[in-house]
This record gives sequence, C-alpha cells and structure tokens, in this order.
Amino acid sequence: MTNLFKKTILSAVGAAVVTRERAEEAFGEFVRQGKVSAGDARIMAEKITVQGRKEFETASHTLGDKIKETLARIDEPTKTRIAALEARIKALEKKHVSRPVRARKT
Repeated sequence: MTNLFKKTILSAVGAAVVTRERAEEAFGEFVRQGKVSAGDARIMAEKITVQGRKEFETASHTLGDKIKETLARIDEPTKTRIAALEARIKALEKKHVSRPVRARKT
C-alpha cells in the first residue's frame, strides 16, 4: 500500500514538472509568434508553476489526511481484538496460577 502512495506522489511531482515544461513550450510559441514578450512569457510560466506547486501541496496534504483517517479506521478493530486477547490471556494465566500443581507419578 505504501508503494502505491509513493507512486501517486511521484507521478504528481512528474506532472508538475511536465506542466512547467509544457507552459514554457506554449509560451515560447507565443513569443515566436509575437503575441507576448519573452519577459511576459517567463512571468506567466512562473505563475503557472507556482500555482501548480500550491495545488500539489494542497492535494498532498489532503491525501495525507485521508490516509491517516483510513488507517485509524482500519486500526480500531485491531486494537479492540488485541485488548480482548490480552484480557483472555490474563484470565487464562490467573486460572493457571490458581490451580494446584499435581505431582506426577513416575
């Protein structure tokens, strides 16, 4: 499960890089066509990159919170089972200690 999360995060990082490259390519084309200046193209590409990072960080944070919530829900039944088993072990130990030890015939 952890590998799935790592792959998801890494693919999102890769998407952010691709977005920057694509933005630079698109704005480069606008510069060649004379629609925007090179300086304006850099500024717009940077804004898109910054916005992409913010969105990635927000999504990453949200994903982390959801993972924690899911793991907490999964973990609750396990804690309940462990507590029940511990109580059962204590009862068995108490029962075992209270029995007198019988001598074996040899």
